Amino acid sequence: MPVSSTPTLQDLMPVVEAAATLGLFGTFERKAVEKLLSYNKSNRPVIRCQVRQKDVPAKPEEIVRQLWIYRLLTHHKYPLSRITVEYPITFGRDTSKRADVVVMDADRVTIPYLIIEVKADKLKDGKDQLKSYCHATGAPLALWSNGRDHTFWHRKNPNYFVEIPSLPTASQTIADVAEQPWTIETLIEKEQAREKSGEARSLKDRILEMEDEVLANAGVDVFEEVFKLIFTKLYDELSCYRGKHTHIRFRNTNTAAQLKARIAELFDEARAEWDGVFPPDDKIKLTADHLAVCVGSLEEYKLFNSNLDVVDEAFEYLVNKSSKGEKGQYFTPRHVIDLCVRMLNPREHESLIDTACGSAGFTMHAIFHVWDAIRRDEGRAEGHLFSMEKKSPRQQAYVNDKVFAIDFDERSVRVARCLNLIAGDGQTNVLHLNTLDYTRWSETVKEESWTDTYHTGWKKIRKLLADPKGKDYRTFGFDVLLANPPFAGDIKQTDMLSPYDLAHKVAKDGGQGKLESAVGRDLLFIERNLDFLRPGGRMAVVLPQGRFNNASDERVRRYIAEKCRILAVVGLHGNTFKPHTGTKTSVLFVQKWNDDPAAGPLCPRTDDYPIFFATQRLPSKDNRGDKILVTDACGLPVRDIHGHTLVQHDFFSVELKDGTRTPEGIAEAFEEFAKKEKLPFFP
Repeated sequence: MPVSSTPTLQDLMPVVEAAATLGLFGTFERKAVEKLLSYNKSNRPVIRCQVRQKDVPAKPEEIVRQLWIYRLLTHHKYPLSRITVEYPITFGRDTSKRADVVVMDADRVTIPYLIIEVKADKLKDGKDQLKSYCHATGAPLALWSNGRDHTFWHRKNPNYFVEIPSLPTASQTIADVAEQPWTIETLIEKEQAREKSGEARSLKDRILEMEDEVLANAGVDVFEEVFKLIFTKLYDELSCYRGKHTHIRFRNTNTAAQLKARIAELFDEARAEWDGVFPPDDKIKLTADHLAVCVGSLEEYKLFNSNLDVVDEAFEYLVNKSSKGEKGQYFTPRHVIDLCVRMLNPREHESLIDTACGSAGFTMHAIFHVWDAIRRDEGRAEGHLFSMEKKSPRQQAYVNDKVFAIDFDERSVRVARCLNLIAGDGQTNVLHLNTLDYTRWSETVKEESWTDTYHTGWKKIRKLLADPKGKDYRTFGFDVLLANPPFAGDIKQTDMLSPYDLAHKVAKDGGQGKLESAVGRDLLFIERNLDFLRPGGRMAVVLPQGRFNNASDERVRRYIAEKCRILAVVGLHGNTFKPHTGTKTSVLFVQKWNDDPAAGPLCPRTDDYPIFFATQRLPSKDNRGDKILVTDACGLPVRDIHGHTLVQHDFFSVELKDGTRTPEGIAEAFEEFAKKEKLPFFP
C-alpha cells in the first residue's frame, strides 16, 4: 500500500467489521478519529494522539482510546489540560502500572477523577484492573470499554463499586448522573433489602470496617471524627423526615473535594442547630479521600428507628473504646435498662436523673417509657420512626423540664447531649460534672467555657435542690434515679471522702469513726444517689454482687436499710458486662422512707416487709460477650413489632412482628408484687 494513502478504521480493525467492533461510537465520531490516522515512513499505520500530540502505533486498543478521548473532549467538554494517558499508578515500592486514560480532578489537579481502561477485552478483567487503580489513587469514577461495550462505575468505598448509567460532563457532578435523590423511604428500602439478602450488618460492624480500612491510618481521633459523622447524619435524616430538606444530603455522590465541602457545610448546620455538643469552631478533620470512603460506608444506614438502638450500640463501642473501660464504667445493656425503667415506672409528672449517665441509656429509655404513656393517653399510634416524629407539647415538656443527667467523662456527656437534644428537639439537661465531688461544683459552674454550654440545664437542676437559693449542692429532690455507677477503682482523696458517712469507719459507740484511706467508688455513689432523692423517691442502681453478700459490706447494707425500703434485688447473668468485665452484678431497687404526704410519695417506715428477689436465667451474652439473639425454628432472628432483632432474656414480654408475644418475665412479676404491696408508683 502506498505511503501517501490514508488508512481507515475498517483496515485497522480486522477481527470483525469496524461498525460492530466500534459500535459504541457514532459515524461522526469514527470519521473524526479516522482523520487522525496515517502511515509512517515505515509504511505502518499510526494515529495522532490528541493528548500527547504525537503519532503512536494504531493498534485496536489505541483506536478505542482515541475515540474515548475525542468523546471526553467534544461531548463531555473536559478540557485537554485535565486529560492524560499512560498515567503511572504505583502499588507498593516497586510495582507500577499505567492507566490508559485519566481525567484529573478539577479542584485537585494532581488527583485522578476518572480512570479509563480500554486494553482488557473482558468486563471482569477490566473491572478488576480498574478497582486496583481506583484503590491506589482514590479516583471516584471508572470506565471500562472495548469499543463494543462499556460500563461506568462510581467508587463509594474500597469494597463498594456502584454501576451508574453515564459519565458526568465537565459541568455536572456525580450526583447529577448517579441516581435519584434519596429520602428516608430510600433508606428503609435499602435496610429491608439488606435484611432479605442476609447482608444486614450493624453500624458498629461498619465502623470497625472503617477503622481497619481508613481511620487507622488517617492520623485523626477516631472517636471524634466518627462521632461528627454520626451526628451529621442524624441531623440530616431528621431534617429530611420533617420536611426541612426534600432529600438526604449525607451521600457520596461527588468528587472527594465537592463531597468534603458539602459534608462540612452540613456538619456546621447540625452543630449550630444542636448546640453544646461540639465547639463552635470545630471542623471535620478527615481528608477529602478518607471522608469519601467513610460517607460511602455510612450513607445507606438509617440511624433513626423506634428507639435509637442503631446509634446506641455504635456510641457504646466508641466511648468504651476511647475512655470508659479505663475508668471502671461500662455501658448498661439496653434490655437491662428497660427492666429497670419498667420496674420503677417513671411517670410524666416526676423528675428523673442519672448520676453516671454514660451515653444516656437510662434517661433515653425512661423518656421513651413516659412518651409511650403520653402517646396512649393522647390516643396516637406508635410507628417504627417514633424517635423521628415531632413530639407533642407534653412529650417535649417532659424532656425539657423533668429529665436530667450527669457524667464526669466529657466524651460521654457529649454523646448523651446529642441523643437528648434529638429527644428534646434541641434542648437538653445533660451536665458535665463530677457527681461525687460536689463540693467543687461551685467552682466549676463559674467557668465561662462550662456555662456557655451548660447554663440552661444548670438553672433547671438548681430548682430541684433541697435549698434552691443556697450553694449546698448535696441534697436534691428528685423522684426517680437510675444509674450504673463506676464499680472499679477506689477514691483516696481525703477532701473528697470526708463528706460521706460510708467513707468513715464505724465507731465503737455506733457513731462515725475515722476516715478510711480508700473507699470504693460505687459505695460513695450509693450514698450520693440517695442524697439526690426526695423522701419517697425511688432508685435503681447496678452494683457488684459482693455488696449484697460480703460480710465486710454488712454496714453498707445496714446503711441502705436505714435510709430506704428495699424493693427488689435482681441478679444479672455473669456475662452481662462482657467483654469488658466478668464481674457478677445485681440491680438494687429501693424507695426512700417517707411518712409525710407533703414531702413526696408515701413510703411509711416499717421494720418488717417483703422484698422481691429474682435472678436472670436466660443469658443475653455468650462467654465472649457477643449478644445471643432469639431465633425461630429455622435459626432466623425473631423480630419485634418494629422489626428489631431481640436479645435473649427473661426480663419482660415483647410484642413480636407476627402479633404474638414472648413470655412474661421479671418485670411483670414485680408489677404484680408492687400492686399487691400497694406501692404508690404502680397505682
